[in-house]
Amino acid sequence: GSTYSSKVFRVTFLTLAVSVAVPLLGVTLLLDCPIDPQPISLKEPPLLTGVLEPNTKLRKAERLWENQLVGPESIVNIGDVLFTGTADGKIIKIEDGEIQTIARIGHGPCGGRGDEPTCGRPLGMRVGPNNTLFVADAYYGLYEVDPDTGETKMLVSTKTPIEGQKLSFVNDLTVTRDGRKIYFTDSSSKWQRKDYLFLLMEGTDDGRQVSPSLLLEYDTVTKEVKVLMVGLRFPNGVQLSPAEDFVLVQETTMARIRRYYVSGLMKGGADMFVENMPGLPDNIRLSSSGGYWVAMAAVRPNPGFSWLDFLSEKTWIKRMIFKLLSQETVTKFVPKYSLVVELSETGSYKRSFHDPTGVTVAYVSEAHEHNGHLYLGSFRSPYIGRLDLQHV
Repeated sequence: GSTYSSKVFRVTFLTLAVSVAVPLLGVTLLLDCPIDPQPISLKEPPLLTGVLEPNTKLRKAERLWENQLVGPESIVNIGDVLFTGTADGKIIKIEDGEIQTIARIGHGPCGGRGDEPTCGRPLGMRVGPNNTLFVADAYYGLYEVDPDTGETKMLVSTKTPIEGQKLSFVNDLTVTRDGRKIYFTDSSSKWQRKDYLFLLMEGTDDGRQVSPSLLLEYDTVTKEVKVLMVGLRFPNGVQLSPAEDFVLVQETTMARIRRYYVSGLMKGGADMFVENMPGLPDNIRLSSSGGYWVAMAAVRPNPGFSWLDFLSEKTWIKRMIFKLLSQETVTKFVPKYSLVVELSETGSYKRSFHDPTGVTVAYVSEAHEHNGHLYLGSFRSPYIGRLDLQHV
C-alpha cells in the first residue's frame, strides 16, 4: 500500500504544483515590467584579501544625532560646523551639537518616496571658496545656498533642457578651488532618484538616446552648461583631483571609476581609474593622504555570493523580480554590508573599513574626512556615523 500512497502523493503534488505554476507563469507573462534590463558583463569580483580583507573596523564608528535626522547623504564642514541634506528635503546645519534647518529647495508634504519629486532630495554637497554651499538636488538641479541666511539661488534647473534633454536625477558635484567650475552628474534622464533601483537593475548605458546619463560642467561665470561624458552606467559621485587636472566619476552599475581630464595635455580625454571594485561605488571624496575615500552602496563578496553579479546577465530573472515585487521589497533582500575603501592617488587600495552586517552604519553613501575623523553619510540611516581614524 505504501507504493500506492506515495504514487497518489506524487500525482497530487504534481497536480498542485502545475495548477499553481501555470497561472503564476501566465500572470507573470501578462504583467508589465517597469524596466527594460540589458545584460551587463562584469568580471569576477576581486578577492577580499590583503588590504580588502573583511574586518569590523566600521563598527567602531559612533552614531551621532541618532533619530534627529534621516538619510544624511553628503556631509561638508565650514570650520567645525557640519552641513548635510536629508531625505525629507532639508539642508541642515549642525553647530555645537545643535541641529538647525537652514533651507529647503522643494516644498512639503515630505514623507514617503512618492513625495520626493516635490519635496526635493539634496544629495551631493560642497563648500565653495567664499564659504557658500553648492548643493545638487536630485529633482530640482544645482543650487547655491548661503549657510548663514539659508537663501537659495538656482544655478542649473532640471526644467531647462541641456542638449535637448532634461536632467532627471542630479546626483553629485565637485567644485574647483576658485569656485568657477562645477562638475556634476545626472544619473539618468529616464529614472528619478526614487527609482534608483530600476536604474541600477536596468543596467543600460542610457546611450540609446532614451535617457543619457552624463558628466556635466557648469561655468559659474558664463552660466554655460557643457556635457563632458555620455553613456555612463549610473554615474554617481564625482571628485576633482588635488591638482584639478581630472575628475573622477563613480560608475555605480559597473563597479568602477572613470577619469575625465579637464586640463593639461590629456584635456577632453577619458580613461579607467579603477575597474572591477569590490562593491558599488556611491560618493568619492579626498583623503588627507592625497588619495580618495570611496563609500560602497552595496558589496560584491568574493568568496561569497553576489546578487548583482548573479543577476547581471540574467535579464529574464530581473524582469520576473520587478513584475512581482516592489522596489521596497527588493531592497529588503540586499545584504546590509557596509564598506569604505581608501584609494591612493593612482587608484590602488590602501585600506578598507568593513561592517559585514551593517550593524553600526548601514547604507554608507559617503565618507567625509575632517579633523582626524571620518564622517559617514547614509542615504537611509537616521544618524551620521563618525569614525576616529587614529583608533582603527
